[in-house]
Amino acid sequence: MRIAVFFVGEVQDNGFNASAFSGAERAGQAGVADIHIVSGVAYDQDEIRTRLAEVLPGVDGLIFIGGQGDIATPEVAALCPDKRFAIVQGNRTGPNLASYDVRQEDSAFLAGVLAANLTRSGIVGHLSGHRVRPGLKGRAAFVAGVNHAAPQVTVLTGFCGTQDDSTVTRGWAGAQIAAGADIIFTMLNDARQGAIDACRAGNIWQIGNALDWVQHDPQVFVASALARIDIGVEWAIRDMVAGRTPPEIVEFGLAEGDVVALSLGKAVSDAARDAVKAAAADIRAGRITISDIYEGAEFAPKDARCEV
Repeated sequence: MRIAVFFVGEVQDNGFNASAFSGAERAGQAGVADIHIVSGVAYDQDEIRTRLAEVLPGVDGLIFIGGQGDIATPEVAALCPDKRFAIVQGNRTGPNLASYDVRQEDSAFLAGVLAANLTRSGIVGHLSGHRVRPGLKGRAAFVAGVNHAAPQVTVLTGFCGTQDDSTVTRGWAGAQIAAGADIIFTMLNDARQGAIDACRAGNIWQIGNALDWVQHDPQVFVASALARIDIGVEWAIRDMVAGRTPPEIVEFGLAEGDVVALSLGKAVSDAARDAVKAAAADIRAGRITISDIYEGAEFAPKDARCEV
C-alpha cells in the first residue's frame, strides 16, 4: 500500500513534525507500507487543498499530520471514497477517515503543575503558534495544571501565529519575560529557537514539548512535555494497511503508558517532582479530568506582527 504522510511545514523542525516523521520512517523501514513524505506545505487552507489534490492520484491512502488537517482532509475523503485517510492529532472521522490523538494535554497539564511549583515571580507564560485544536487543548491543559497546583499564579498565554519564525517568537517570549514570567511553556516547532534565545537572555527557564528538550539544552529547559506523536503515526499506518477505520477518535495518553510524560531536569526540586508524580497518578486513575477549554485573557506584545 502506498501511503502519503502529509506535513504542514518541514519535517525536521525539532518538534512535533520531527516526532511524527520518525514514526513514518520506522513504518517504511519495517516494510509496513510504501511511505511517501509530503512536506514544506504552508499553513494555508487553499495551498493545503492544492497539494492534497496533487498528491492523491499517486497513493492509496493519506495521513495528515496535525490539527491543520481537520478542514481539508474530510473534504477530500468524501470526494475519494476508494482511498483511506487519517489525521494524527485530528478531530474528524468518516467512513474512510480516522483520527488519532496523542494526548499532549496530559503532559501539558503536568507542565502547568511544575511551572506553578517552580515560579518565584508568581507569573508563568505559555506560547504557541497556530490556533488549532491540539494547541488549544494543550494551552487549556497547561493553565488547568497551573490552577490545580497554585491558583494564585498568573498565566500569560498567547498564540503568535507562526510555528517557524523565530524572530516573532523571540519578541513574544521577550515580552512575556518583561511582563514578569520566569518560566515559559512553549508548543512550537522551528520557531522555538526564538523563545530559547529570549529565555537565555532573560535567564529564565523554559518547558519544551514533543521532544526531550532537557537532553538537548539543559541550561534553558527545566522540563519537556513529551508526546510520542510517532506512535500515533505508526498506529495510523498499521490500521490503514489492515483496512481498519476506527469510527471513534483513537486516543493515547498517560492512561495508556509512556506515550506522554514530563521529562524533568536536574534543577527540579524533590517537592516539585512529587507534585508532578502525584498529578500524573491522578490523571491515570481518572481522578483528574483535564479541561480542553480556556476562556481567560490573551497576552500579546503591543508590537506583535502576527495574528493573535
